[in-house]
Amino acid sequence: MDFTSKRGILAMSTTKRLWIGLAAVVFAGFAVMLWLGADLMRTAPPIPERVVTQSGQTVFTGADIQTGQEVWQSMGGQELGTVWGHGALVAPDWSADWLHREVTARLDAAAQAQGAKDFASLSDESKAAILARLRPAFRGNGYDPATGTLTISDNRAAAIGKVAQHYESLFSADPATHGLRVAYAMKENTLPDAQRRHELTAFFFWTAWSASTDRPGSDVTYTNNWPYEPLIGNVPTPGAFMWSLFSILFMIAGIALLGWHYAGWHGKEEPLTPPATDPLRGLVLTPSMKASAKYFWIVIALMLVQILLGATTAHFQVEGQEVYGLNLAQYLPYALTRSWHTQLAVLWIATAWLGTGLYIAPAISGYEPPFQRLGVNFLFVCLLVIVVGAFAGQWFSVMQDMGLTTSFWFGHQGWEYVDIGRFWQVFLFIGLLVWLGLVGRALWPAIRRKDEMSSIVGLMFLSTIAIGLFYGAGLMYGEHSHMSDVEYWRWWVVHLWVEGFFEVFAVAVISFLFVKLGLVRGRTATVNVLFATIVFLSGGVLGMFHHLYFVGTTMAGVALGASFSALEVVPLALIGMEAMETWQHSRATPWMARYKWPIMFFLGVSFWNLVGAGLFGFLINTPIALYYVQGLNLTPLHGHTALFGVYGMLGIGLMLFCLRGLRPDTEWNEGWLRGSFWCFNIGLALMALLTLLPMGVLQLQAVLEHGYAFARSADFMDQPLIHLLVWMRMPGDLTFAAGALLLAGFVANQWIWPRRETEEADPVRLQPAE
Repeated sequence: MDFTSKRGILAMSTTKRLWIGLAAVVFAGFAVMLWLGADLMRTAPPIPERVVTQSGQTVFTGADIQTGQEVWQSMGGQELGTVWGHGALVAPDWSADWLHREVTARLDAAAQAQGAKDFASLSDESKAAILARLRPAFRGNGYDPATGTLTISDNRAAAIGKVAQHYESLFSADPATHGLRVAYAMKENTLPDAQRRHELTAFFFWTAWSASTDRPGSDVTYTNNWPYEPLIGNVPTPGAFMWSLFSILFMIAGIALLGWHYAGWHGKEEPLTPPATDPLRGLVLTPSMKASAKYFWIVIALMLVQILLGATTAHFQVEGQEVYGLNLAQYLPYALTRSWHTQLAVLWIATAWLGTGLYIAPAISGYEPPFQRLGVNFLFVCLLVIVVGAFAGQWFSVMQDMGLTTSFWFGHQGWEYVDIGRFWQVFLFIGLLVWLGLVGRALWPAIRRKDEMSSIVGLMFLSTIAIGLFYGAGLMYGEHSHMSDVEYWRWWVVHLWVEGFFEVFAVAVISFLFVKLGLVRGRTATVNVLFATIVFLSGGVLGMFHHLYFVGTTMAGVALGASFSALEVVPLALIGMEAMETWQHSRATPWMARYKWPIMFFLGVSFWNLVGAGLFGFLINTPIALYYVQGLNLTPLHGHTALFGVYGMLGIGLMLFCLRGLRPDTEWNEGWLRGSFWCFNIGLALMALLTLLPMGVLQLQAVLEHGYAFARSADFMDQPLIHLLVWMRMPGDLTFAAGALLLAGFVANQWIWPRRETEEADPVRLQPAE
């Protein structure tokens, strides 16, 4: 038996073991995650049937709290301030804000009972005595599960009444709170109905009560002592410190093991001689492949609108209700522009990947199923209907022109990234199943072939199934579901669907393309893709729980979330070596100049994977870090650099690969693509370093010195320095927008003003690697 045959048998054996390992990782990961989910739903903070005073007065009912949550969802929910730290960042965290206001009202009332003006005017000894009495009153659990009754003191009811009065004024058109509405970027008369405002206060009270009340038999609150409120002893738990330490140790150990594997396995094969000509140059385009081009046009359109809405949303942070003097908030409020901005980010990135799947599947198999083009066109029309219908429904909902049930189904669900009404959510899920069917049946002949590419194609198909099915996790909760239950399933979509299976799909597609281009051996790519998927999913599945530290989970969720989310950083440690290999592939032969810019965007993915997902992600990942920074500007620092830097760049790179095949003979304007690439990267870096990072650090300092509520308050956010930092976004935003315009011009040029590629018209020729 010759050396090549032995190596082939060894590769087959390795591939089989990797498939077994991948199956074990997926099965174990999801089994534990379902167990943790059941534990979360069992131990979530209870919603009392009634909140009554010791004298028998009813303050709120369970129906008030439940309806209040639906009211909050209908007006934008997590797109207007945050609850339990999740959502938008201009308005306060309503849980922390309510808690601090209620505590302050109780302290001032106690001081006034002693003849003082307020709590601040007391001596240190008097303050200490009042606080010693107040903390047990807040942390003690007065809920009786047998009767469903939460009993509070009459003094606390009086404080609740004052805070509720403040919120009822804030969400109306009361001139007394106009300044706060401007600071919070809220439109006037956010909730016109007085009854709805009362119900909203019931919901805010319940979220604050959950965050300040110890679990039965414990000295830790339902939200693991979040938010930081030292006045009542809300401080980090011992478990937050302990599991943060262990998570760092797990990360170091994982990086060491990965380095050992890389040194022992990588680069052991002889260099592969690339083909003399482009193997994909003669690819025959099928009707459905040609029809996929319109998906990339809509990618550009959605991206441009998303950037415009992002600039508008950021500007609201400066002028509050206006944009350069125009009272835009009354017609297009902040909650709506941010809703559309965040959803469009996911939509255009996902559309780029969906279009890639529709284009690449027939290219892989060489098979065009019957009516495939009709299916591609039908799915495109459905996508347009979903975008227009969902966004129109959200406008009516936020403007309070819909009933609560209608809003849930056709308007605004209020949950960040999965905001669209349930009808449109179901419609999109069905569309994804159609996409799964279209890609799957086109891939089927390639799946049935038994060759060195079978595993990559199989993994691509499995990730296609996961993309189609896992969006359905967003349908696992309903209109009246507990917020802890919703957060659990919502992060299945945001973390596993967006960050997980789409990335597996993209890695498989890129590896397949490199093999077809003759730059990587099929068996080598198969082993690398399977190993990378195992490493990624080992941390990525259970790592989802780092989003759920403070939404009602017990310490088991914190421990496992911290431990496994640290492993998400492990594959990013050697990302620079992967980037170097990608660059070497791009220099392997002169004809690779045709694919220079798709590969450059893949290099950008590697860089932002390390910086945005790795460094900025781990900055907020551990329980002790997230305890202080959840909902501060360090969160969007990670979100922007990871979502666009990794997934957006990846979508653009895949789109450009497809456009190279869709327009094989047209000249590519190198200047436009070069300008777009560097504008995107420089703009994103400026946005992160000039605004999000310094603002987040200043907020963190404010949290440590004064408590979480202050760092999100109007007093802090209205400082001149904060306004200056917001204005400092303009250089980055404008540079970033220029990149999008250049990319849009390039794509339009491929169809509107195409020039046939010639040897003379293609001046950029990369030299072969030495």
